[in-house]
Amino acid sequence: MTSVEFLGPYRLTQDDAYFKLGRDSVLLSRFCTLRRGWAVCDLGCGIGSLLLLVSQREETLDRLGIELDPGAAALARQNLAENNLSGQVLTGDLRDRTLTPGDRFHLVLSNPPYFRAGSGKSGGQARMDDTCPVTDLCQAAGRLARTGGRFALVYRPERLAELFAALAEARLTPKRLQLLAYDQTKPPYAVLVEAVKEGGPGLEVLPVHYQIQP
Repeated sequence: MTSVEFLGPYRLTQDDAYFKLGRDSVLLSRFCTLRRGWAVCDLGCGIGSLLLLVSQREETLDRLGIELDPGAAALARQNLAENNLSGQVLTGDLRDRTLTPGDRFHLVLSNPPYFRAGSGKSGGQARMDDTCPVTDLCQAAGRLARTGGRFALVYRPERLAELFAALAEARLTPKRLQLLAYDQTKPPYAVLVEAVKEGGPGLEVLPVHYQIQP
């Protein structure tokens, strides 16, 4: 069954068969650094939610999505076309180096499956990282980003050590970090991280973002 979510001036058509728009993607789209005319790539773009969300902030972008599921990729293309947004969605594995040239993008984005495979966490198989471990995700981002380009993603706080190790291996330096929590009584459930390719040292830690503002 399909449904429509309104994102400012855009219409996002969703389908129960694919992962739907979530709060993580909304917060990631607001957190990432974005400039007019930038080339932006969404790794594992699903139905194209993040591409529409960043277009709310800046319409003049060079958009590319990479998605493994052909059905989700087709819906992402439809969502771009129905909103008169230019861009390309490639069907394939983000680890495939033949999909698109590297050293191209100002910003690479991803809202990946971030639970460890077999962890038993909520969300089902679609939220497990067995199909694309964080090391592979970061290697893809490091290859696609130009020098000085950025990689922004949402991840799990308890897996930050793994993430930072994978980023370092891909020549990506964490530069901005923000924890997400439901309220002040609960520990953070997610973290937003933005890294810079070949970036210098120094990490800016932003105030915790609470779903229920204190």
